[in-house]
Amino acid sequence: MKTIERRSFLRAAGTLLALPLLESTGAAGAPPRRMVFIMTNMGVMPRYFFPTGTGREYEPTPYLELLQRHRERFTVFSGLSHPGVDGQHLSEKSFLSGAPHPAASQFQNTLSVDQWAAEQIGAQTRFASLVLRVGKGHEGTPSTTRDGVPIPPEASPAALYRKLFVQGTATEVERNIGELRKGGSILDFVRDEMKRLEKGLPARDRERLEQYSTSVRELETRLQHAEAWERKPKPAVALPEPRDVPDEAEVEAQTNLMYDTLRLALETDSTRVVSVYLGPLLVTPRIPGVRNQTHALTHHGNDEAKMAELRKIEEAQFRSLAGLLDGLAATPEPGGSLLDRTMVLYGSNLSNANAHDTKNLPILLAGGGFVHGRHLAFDRQRNKPLANLFVTMLQQAGFGMDQFSSSNGTITL
Repeated sequence: MKTIERRSFLRAAGTLLALPLLESTGAAGAPPRRMVFIMTNMGVMPRYFFPTGTGREYEPTPYLELLQRHRERFTVFSGLSHPGVDGQHLSEKSFLSGAPHPAASQFQNTLSVDQWAAEQIGAQTRFASLVLRVGKGHEGTPSTTRDGVPIPPEASPAALYRKLFVQGTATEVERNIGELRKGGSILDFVRDEMKRLEKGLPARDRERLEQYSTSVRELETRLQHAEAWERKPKPAVALPEPRDVPDEAEVEAQTNLMYDTLRLALETDSTRVVSVYLGPLLVTPRIPGVRNQTHALTHHGNDEAKMAELRKIEEAQFRSLAGLLDGLAATPEPGGSLLDRTMVLYGSNLSNANAHDTKNLPILLAGGGFVHGRHLAFDRQRNKPLANLFVTMLQQAGFGMDQFSSSNGTITL
């Protein structure tokens, strides 16, 4: 298969058919709101991220300089974190849920914000959400079900493209539907067994069985949605299937390709909720001047040489983020661009990975129709809940709710 050069991929994206969006939404009015959550699990060096000054007059740092052409399209935050979320690296489990003490032996995660939104959207799109991962060597994900079960991410842009845009033959469609129905039959059996087991169980066991029953009902709903969508044609796009970047060291190229593919998913309204996990921990990225693994460099001990290498890796992440914003901003929609209707949250579960600090997290929010161009600085010692920003995003998406996880309000943007 022919490899697609990234700039050609972006240029050709302007020829995508807009019809699938109108068909799936059933209206030619304002496009739907979308949300993208991007988490890097190794923190961001604070000195290169957090700006000096507040409000519109802030002075950008080196990382923000890489996003400068989008300055009026994003807001940078300081003084945000999840209260009670500690656990050093394990805090990544709670980045989108806010569930406290993820390192505790009895830890039980809760519903992540992306999956809360996906539940509300349901069958309005072919995929209620997409959970993606960039980088090998660490199989994490911040996306969790209502029972706190991690959702396995898709790490292949090529596989994602096929899932989104490659239409199966009539025989393949019927075979897929048969498999979905087989799954439904298994759930029927499981449900009957649960009814039989429920009799005579103590209260605590009945509660646990009810939690399991909830998971079964959620899966049953997803199977029903999947069957309904299986017979509907997938959106046609003007681009051939991309080829995955096989070299694990080419982290920046892998990130760019995943971002390009997820943008197509949003543009065709195949989904409205995406989460991306950036976690190439045990890889030495092929970036000029970098000679060590990312994880090793985050434990730099304030060694300037190691910090210089780590800076190059983190700058690559911000270059990729700038490219994602470029693509969204260049994609026209009624009344504006794809970025105007898409909220892109970028952040990390750690602030300074060298100290495993889970306070004052590096958070940036772009797009989505907010008034941007500012640094909103909150108390860096007594942080405002990050979940307040989640609630603000959910409200902007049109969901009538005023509380999520540890939130105690909203953030005015």
